[in-house]
Amino acid sequence: MEFFRIKKDIPFMRHALIFNVISALTFVAAVFFLFHKGLHLSVEFKGGTVMEVKYPKAANLESIRGTLIKMGYEEPGVTSFDTARDVMIRLPVEKGVSAANTSLRVFDALCKVEQGSTKAIDTVTAKGEHVLKSACMDTAGNEAVLLQKVEFVGPQVGEELAQNGLNALVMVILGVMVYLAIRFEWKYAVSAIIANLHDVVIILGFFAYFQWEFSLTVLAAILAVLGYSVNESVVIFDRIRENFRKQRKATVHEVIDSAITSTISRTIITHGSTQMMVLSMLIFGGQTLHHFALALTIGICFGIYSSVFVAAAIAMWLGVKREDLIKPVKEKDETDGAVV
Repeated sequence: MEFFRIKKDIPFMRHALIFNVISALTFVAAVFFLFHKGLHLSVEFKGGTVMEVKYPKAANLESIRGTLIKMGYEEPGVTSFDTARDVMIRLPVEKGVSAANTSLRVFDALCKVEQGSTKAIDTVTAKGEHVLKSACMDTAGNEAVLLQKVEFVGPQVGEELAQNGLNALVMVILGVMVYLAIRFEWKYAVSAIIANLHDVVIILGFFAYFQWEFSLTVLAAILAVLGYSVNESVVIFDRIRENFRKQRKATVHEVIDSAITSTISRTIITHGSTQMMVLSMLIFGGQTLHHFALALTIGICFGIYSSVFVAAAIAMWLGVKREDLIKPVKEKDETDGAVV
């Protein structure tokens, strides 16, 4: 399927140096902000208090988030889980304040919003055990909010999650390199990985510069961007291999320009439809999906740029040639065969 077909090849590789200088400057700026400002890590990585509360009806997440912001929490994590009535609240570590005191103070604030008062009630678990839980009772004596569980996530757990996340990122990168080296050739593998790491570092640079919260969902978005960007590079590399077979007299520049030009329509369809879906999450998904969609939006935009201008250009500068992908046909020797 194609929206349009460009008859004359666009000379992308003629301007490859300019585009890669821009890319290199953006990359250096991202690295600078990562070291200078650092990432604003979420509770999963830094540690903090995790609360689970239950409402009798669907919870208003924005109202809960607004209450916590008024209490002084800049970016509290408020998400629903299991059902719309169950809410998980993640709060950062407060110096000199225990997790129990933090949870009581927050629960009191949530109870005041419901115009109720806190009370300890006896609940029975699935195993038949009696457990005292804090509940917020409204003026009619009905349960307005129930504090289900309070947990403290220590810094050690956060460090373990950060290490696991880094391991996952390294494994994805190694897997992609092995796949591309087998399917194409090592020059393509190196160029694709450089382009993909360029995308990852720039996403991290945005999060460091604007001090957006970096959570596990953002890490998941970065891993998704890696696979997404590799897919675009593979499509272009496949077309380069086809063009090497068809365009026997064309130069490497001409082959790469033709490959990129012929895949533009496909790129617009694929990335355009994906970006529409991600933007809908960014605009209508609320605070829960905001940073996840933001990372994907940045990754998709720079993924297109890197696949076209970075990966292809680096492969060209590494000296990719027709023989790397297509084995030359061996001419048959006149004396080939049995000689008497």
